[in-house]
Amino acid sequence: MRVIFLSQLLPLPLDAGPKIRAYYVLRHLVAAGHEVTLLCFVRPGDRESDVHELGGLCHRVETVPLERSRFRDVRDGLRSLVSPVPFLVLRDQFPAMETCLQRAMTRQSFDALHVDQLWMAPYAARCARGPLRVLDQHNAVFKVPARLAISQRNPVVKALLTREASKLESYERSTFEAFDRVVWVSDDDREAFAPNDGTPAARHQVIPIAVDPEHQRPVDRPRPFRITFVGGAHWPPNAEGVRWFVERVWPAVADADPECVFTVIGKGTLGQLRHTEHRSRIDVTGYVPNLDCYFGETAAFVVPLQAGAGMRVKILDAWCRALPVVSTTIGAEGIRTRDGDNVLLSDSPEAFAENLTHVLQDPVLARRLAENGRATVEAHYDWRRTYRAWDEVYQ
Repeated sequence: MRVIFLSQLLPLPLDAGPKIRAYYVLRHLVAAGHEVTLLCFVRPGDRESDVHELGGLCHRVETVPLERSRFRDVRDGLRSLVSPVPFLVLRDQFPAMETCLQRAMTRQSFDALHVDQLWMAPYAARCARGPLRVLDQHNAVFKVPARLAISQRNPVVKALLTREASKLESYERSTFEAFDRVVWVSDDDREAFAPNDGTPAARHQVIPIAVDPEHQRPVDRPRPFRITFVGGAHWPPNAEGVRWFVERVWPAVADADPECVFTVIGKGTLGQLRHTEHRSRIDVTGYVPNLDCYFGETAAFVVPLQAGAGMRVKILDAWCRALPVVSTTIGAEGIRTRDGDNVLLSDSPEAFAENLTHVLQDPVLARRLAENGRATVEAHYDWRRTYRAWDEVYQ
């Protein structure tokens, strides 16, 4: 089949969950014999070498600059107040992308239109009916602002988040009607939109995010001392989770283990951590292209998220590297976790600190979590096996 693949981001490098999802789906579609044309946004920091590498994978790659600014965000925020389209969708609507898509579809015929994430759905909805329409719905997006609103103390921000969540839920539900297939990464998110009888529509399928455990091998950790978190601070659930950990969990862990260092890796700034307790033992690195060195020093990988949806690919990455994982329930949502076997789960600050301290002080427990996590990702999240399910979508 000839497939046109719409992506809100360049699927390389593999440094974020949405990129990992898009890249390995592309790999599978090409390996299955489909001719794929990739249309995607590019940001100022994206590398031409990555575009070139994707050009070697796909039949054709066309890019459109994504230009965000504070002015555009304010403008689109005001527009969304009087529009049924949520702000998170409205801000990614660019005439240049619509022109690029129309030009590609005029140049040749396509058998399928693959839309990666909700943000790109409006472009497909404006196209004439014809090709099979597939939406890869990475998560139930409305859950993100809904969960952020729960802990928000500012009443104005809380109201805006609640309103955005309500608009997103309605918008997502209506958007699905424009697609022949909707693919989810977890049962939890699919069931958020199931009919009242609890049975999802037949065209809705679940295919989890998968990675490449053959490429991401376990790391040697001779003298681990880091408690590591990976995730960009520009994504609100990450920033909120780190703040919760530093303010509510870190003091007890730092007192229990004077040698450990909390390490935060990812794009964005976390200036609010400057005056926290034990600040001298918090290492905020910013973006790191190669994490091997840090993973080799990691005693425990933490996912202290209080909000989010879909799957946290960071857990799959940690399991690939055979790192013991400590997470909240939301942080590990949508993944085959077994508390005490391949992960330790807790939601209160006290229990999270206790779990983390046990991992730091008990090498046998740490090794069991690491080995079982690696076994889980090998058995259930290897893209070469897991993504065969896409063949049914494209029958």
